[in-house]
Amino acid sequence: MTGRAPGTIVFAHANGFGAGTYRVLFEAWREAGWRVLAPEKVGHDPRYPVSSNWPHLRDELIDFAEAEAPGQRLHWVGHSMGGYLSLLVASRRPELAAAVVLLDSSVVAGWRAHSVQVLKATRLIERAGPGRVSQRRRPHWPTQADAGRHFAAKSVFARWDPRVLADYVETGTEPDERGGVRLAFRREVETRLYNTLPHHLGPLLKKHPPRCPVAFIGGGQSAEVRQAGMAATRAVTRGRIEWLEGTHLFPMEHPQAAAKAVLRWLATPA
Repeated sequence: MTGRAPGTIVFAHANGFGAGTYRVLFEAWREAGWRVLAPEKVGHDPRYPVSSNWPHLRDELIDFAEAEAPGQRLHWVGHSMGGYLSLLVASRRPELAAAVVLLDSSVVAGWRAHSVQVLKATRLIERAGPGRVSQRRRPHWPTQADAGRHFAAKSVFARWDPRVLADYVETGTEPDERGGVRLAFRREVETRLYNTLPHHLGPLLKKHPPRCPVAFIGGGQSAEVRQAGMAATRAVTRGRIEWLEGTHLFPMEHPQAAAKAVLRWLATPA
């Protein structure tokens, strides 16, 4: 490719899946000339503790971006949790954001957000939210190959592109000091993230809306989008919405289609 590079993408991953899982997407963007930056595991640095509405995680992303690409306006792409964090960054520091692309990050607002707030306040979210599953997630295997067989046998991973599953097994496990391998994305962090989901995005984005174009790409079979609704997402994106085949994890299921869709939106003027 000749000429000036399009710019820099800062990618923020979904809860439970480190950046290494998205290698296929990153390679497609780099082949198109983009620089791609991505923190491997948000939420694991004690300097940025996980707390309600994720203000420290937002700051973790900001500090990462300013260290890696100082003085640049950046293109923020986030999957699920990463999309919410990207919106928080664009709202807090609009001068850092040239664009935001949300991958199945449907903005929770209105009565749904109030329900999340009540569940958090009463701690019922620990029993009713997705953290009830993550806190029981198997964290250890004798070998990485055993971990791979464990994931491959599960229906949710059966839909994944084989390259993505291989990347998840390779980068999503790490040696355990007790022997064998363990989940690199600690399940207690994953659970805490679910239990502190932002409930303030609706009023925040009305008071401090991003000054850059925001687009949403969703999975046509995403149960998470159906639960969250789309009204607030339509408002923040001003109708810049696209649907792809797949579930909430469509970037893992159809990484090439997801990567191309992101590039289309980054090239589309507001």
